[in-house]
Amino acid sequence: MKKIGRLHVLTDTDLQDCFSHVELAELAIAGGADTIQFRQKTGETIQMIRIAEQIKALCKRAGVSFIINDRVDVAIASHADGVHLGQGDFPIPLARKLLGEGAIVGGSARNAEEARKCFLEGADYIGFGPVYSTSSKEDAGPASGLDLLRQVVEKIPLPIIAIGGINKDNTLLVRETGAYGIAVISAVCCEKDPEEATRCLRRLLEARQHD
Repeated sequence: MKKIGRLHVLTDTDLQDCFSHVELAELAIAGGADTIQFRQKTGETIQMIRIAEQIKALCKRAGVSFIINDRVDVAIASHADGVHLGQGDFPIPLARKLLGEGAIVGGSARNAEEARKCFLEGADYIGFGPVYSTSSKEDAGPASGLDLLRQVVEKIPLPIIAIGGINKDNTLLVRETGAYGIAVISAVCCEKDPEEATRCLRRLLEARQHD
């Protein structure tokens, strides 16, 4: 059974320089993240593999899923649990071929059409957004909003992970759309205490909804 997780924390060292990828992964896991995604857009591949191997070891010990953003080669080299691929990245069917049926392959979608494409290509989950406007991702595009997220949740029979501008103030609203989970970058990485920030989001995800 593939463990997709409901609270995905993407590690990032471009938006902040207080914590390394490995430190962020450790703090997020301690705070209750059940999926860690290693996201680094530039740098030497060999360095990325070394970092990914360290995070993989942390995740394995904690029973947390470990996913690499974009880089199928780094995922293979570090024995990650899977990859997350954007619309312009490595093709989902080819990633599946290289990583095998047991790997987690996620796809990004900004609208219902792209979400359907991910589903038809065999993605295990869809990262949908940006739900709110975000500065964490340069090419994020305009915010899709909660209504579109709700439509995608209803139409696409895959776990939908909402991403983009999600924080402690709007997590409950996102949850009400029926989304399977959330993915965050700055709401954890850019906080003074990433562990406590993760714990706060986890509590909101698990809070009993009002009748």
